[in-house]
Amino acid sequence: MGREIGNDCVCAFMDKGKFLLAARRVRHGAHTEYIISLDADDLSQGSNAYVGKLSSDFLGTKFTIYDSQPPYNGAKPSSSRASRRFASKQISPQVSAGNFEIGQVSYKFNLLKSRGPRRMLCMLQCLVTKQNLEDDIKNDDEVKNITQLQNLASTNGCMVLKNKAPRWHEHLQCWCLNFHGRVTVASVKNFQLVASVDPSQPGAKGDDETVLLQFGKVGDDIFTMDYRQPLSAFQAFAICLTSFGTKLACE
Repeated sequence: MGREIGNDCVCAFMDKGKFLLAARRVRHGAHTEYIISLDADDLSQGSNAYVGKLSSDFLGTKFTIYDSQPPYNGAKPSSSRASRRFASKQISPQVSAGNFEIGQVSYKFNLLKSRGPRRMLCMLQCLVTKQNLEDDIKNDDEVKNITQLQNLASTNGCMVLKNKAPRWHEHLQCWCLNFHGRVTVASVKNFQLVASVDPSQPGAKGDDETVLLQFGKVGDDIFTMDYRQPLSAFQAFAICLTSFGTKLACE
């Protein structure tokens, strides 16, 4: 899936050019939000097309992902002032009157200026079933990987993702990741995420080989995003949005 970036607006398209999602950056003092919508021409939080938002701290290193729909029965919306303003609006009954926190993304400080991609850690609410994880299974190795991911996600309804470790390229004399031709331009924004171990679940095992989300540059203001289950398009898009913006302490 490709995307075009420009003037505080991000649009995501399928490989065949079909529109998928759009986001608009809004600044609130030192904080930044991305409003995510199903309509590139209607990027307001009170719209029927509104699907969620991404909110950052003032450093741009910690982000919270909010969904307009509850992730499970009985979920309570965020009590932030922004959510209360949204809930007070007169909108269509099809739109949930609130923002439900479904994940967090944080960037680790790189005080020693070590080389390599930015270090990310993502924790997502990821309630999955065996059936929807097996929809794209093609071989026995993938069955094994899918089962590992399902076990990790179903431990407590959360999935933890981390950067895939880069490998040193002797010829280029730099740290590299294999994007299998999907990324062609070097950028600090490029990343790959794999399943990690939830510290609260000592028995859980991560999967360092199966890339669940990768994002990288292919041209001026054009990037590709590839994701797989159990991530949704909305979750993947929101995580990729966190890559934009300057993060001086992280690179």
